[in-house]
Amino acid sequence: MEMNQHFNSWLGASGLLMILTVFIHIFAGGPEILVPTRASELAPVIVSVLSVIWHAITWILILIAAALIWTAMRPNRGVVVLTVAIQLGLAALFVLYGLSDLGSLMQMPQWIIFTSIPALTIVGLARDGASL
Repeated sequence: MEMNQHFNSWLGASGLLMILTVFIHIFAGGPEILVPTRASELAPVIVSVLSVIWHAITWILILIAAALIWTAMRPNRGVVVLTVAIQLGLAALFVLYGLSDLGSLMQMPQWIIFTSIPALTIVGLARDGASL
């Protein structure tokens, strides 16, 4: 099978930004959210479920990064649309709970990265002549 020699730098940049997001999630978010949750007085099953969710999100972010980098080299519109949909869903959750529970978008600014990366990704699709 011949590899496509085309590289979409916009999708590559999206993938690199998602890798940065993974590191922020792990090294900033972990100590801020996961460590105190695990040390809390919550019931052990709740702590365990929250830990699973934390690590599941980590895994999802890693897969999104890999998918974006892969599609930068081997275009696949369906995979790109899926990564955009997942991120916009995450952004919507941060906006919803930020406004409803905290009365502010800035206490949980993760929505910014989860709208910025899809925007960059959509530009990458447009540059390749594809559209959503």
